[in-house]
Amino acid sequence: MLTALRRPTLTKTVISLAIIGTSMGVSPLLGGAPASAASKTSAAVITARQGPFGTMLIVGPGKYAGYTVYIFTGDGPSDYACTPTIVKGLPGGPGSCTGPSSDQKAEWPALTTTGAPVAGAGVSQSLLGSVQRTGIGDQVTYAGHPLYLFDQSPGSVTGEGWDEPSLPPWHGLWWLVSPSGAPLAWPETLTTTQIGSKTVLAAAMFTGIGWEDFPVYTYTKDTASASNCSGRCAIGWPPLLSNGSPALEGGLSSTGLGTLKRADGTTQLTYKGMPLYLFAYEGIAPQGTQYVATGSGNGAKVGGGVFDLVSA
Repeated sequence: MLTALRRPTLTKTVISLAIIGTSMGVSPLLGGAPASAASKTSAAVITARQGPFGTMLIVGPGKYAGYTVYIFTGDGPSDYACTPTIVKGLPGGPGSCTGPSSDQKAEWPALTTTGAPVAGAGVSQSLLGSVQRTGIGDQVTYAGHPLYLFDQSPGSVTGEGWDEPSLPPWHGLWWLVSPSGAPLAWPETLTTTQIGSKTVLAAAMFTGIGWEDFPVYTYTKDTASASNCSGRCAIGWPPLLSNGSPALEGGLSSTGLGTLKRADGTTQLTYKGMPLYLFAYEGIAPQGTQYVATGSGNGAKVGGGVFDLVSA
């Protein structure tokens, strides 16, 4: 079981998959499509690779060979939160959430294809597809999720676990992708933060400005054995997923901490028997020398239930 690393001082975690593959005694590539399959169609190839958080999808032979791919919780079945719209006021100047694969102004360039994408070993051809998007082209999808690039070089993982509620108009979490098409999470780091005079449970997440502590929530329609927030609900309230044993900060202990399996096979953290969520529209704003959560979703009514902050 993975044990979470406590947050580093850097704003990005850069993990070399080649080094990890060697040190773990595994072959970095699980397999790839034959070169002839890709060259006949000039299509994108998706293959699987052993990574730091388990088996994940990467780009196979071609221009972006070895690059990690990501999915975004803000994207719905036909309503995409990550768009090519240029936004002003970003830390690095005007830019967009996505665009064509070669778009230098896109934070998360779309993985595009010419022709039907090809599955390498470890990847299900039936889960591969594409969607035609204005200003982007034919973007590769897997299990219905549009696939994006982020890293600056092959064999790196720098986009895992990013939370970008403060960068409108895109709101949500970025995850690696498992061969089943489900998000492939990291172990997480749980801590505490202040909302007004209340100390609440929080998750430490990457953002475009560094590490920030986002409050987490429970949903009154849930039970100790089931999460009842999925589909559109989970776009606004992404479940707090984990892939191991979370690191604990802020004086927290493991008492009351647990997990449950969601319908898609992912593992969601629970606290005192209740599944935990983040709020996709939380937002962060400067306050002195720190950034703090704004627009707390506490008490928000969704689907007949209420999302509440969690007292730490």
